[in-house]
Amino acid sequence: MLKIKNNKPLIVAEIGWNFLGNLRLAKKMILSAKSNGADAVKFQIWNPINLKPGPWDLDGRRDLYKKSYLDKKKYKILFQFAKKNKLSCFASVWSIPDMKVLKSVSSEIVKIPSPEAYNIKLIKECIKNFKKIIISCGCLNIKELKKLSKLKNKNKLIVLHCVSSYPLKSKECNFEKFFYLKRKFKYVGYSGHYNGIEDAIFAIANNACMIEKHFTTSNNLPGRDNKFSLLPNDLKKIKSFRDLFFNFNINHGLSLQKSEKDIFRNYRGRWIKNN
Repeated sequence: MLKIKNNKPLIVAEIGWNFLGNLRLAKKMILSAKSNGADAVKFQIWNPINLKPGPWDLDGRRDLYKKSYLDKKKYKILFQFAKKNKLSCFASVWSIPDMKVLKSVSSEIVKIPSPEAYNIKLIKECIKNFKKIIISCGCLNIKELKKLSKLKNKNKLIVLHCVSSYPLKSKECNFEKFFYLKRKFKYVGYSGHYNGIEDAIFAIANNACMIEKHFTTSNNLPGRDNKFSLLPNDLKKIKSFRDLFFNFNINHGLSLQKSEKDIFRNYRGRWIKNN
């Protein structure tokens, strides 16, 4: 179970469907995420038979969705593999049937992706059925944000500031929305689509409780998400900064620290022999 820690945000590597249906590749990504600092990995659960007609029918994405489809059996394999390697694992769901698939494996954590963050019925069902509910708040207008903030049991929620643009430009990161969420919710994190790590570092420096970034082992793999996902070394840099920021905020009080005693005893006033 993911536990929120003071001044030490959780790092989530969103593998999503970057593994393209190849469970061996998915396991490789899980291990890479673990070794480079992730606290959790996230996948996506949806059924391609429920996909409406759209531009994905013309650009090859429907075929990729079919290839990357995670049924209960496949997701359970990945969930157990991550658990064996001491890594939390959960998934985004797009409908109540998807939610039921996830719950049949684990009722610990569920993610509501930005395109479904307006779906109060789905969110309420998730609140009933899961211990922690993570919601990305991209695509929401102010009226929908206010509606979300009035939900009962909202302390079960971890809301993530998100701008649903792929990839995201720095001038569109709009962290004012992040600060608005921090005034309305107990737990606020960041889900970033900026092609780099700087947005995550800014969020960490402003006390985000969770950082979620798309993750891959190669930007040359097929699919849009693989093109802008972080590589292992980028994830490691976020983890290193997170740990530094945590160290910077350790409270040692206002008095002398042990590490200062040598200077205190031996160096103060050493240039005033003849004064």
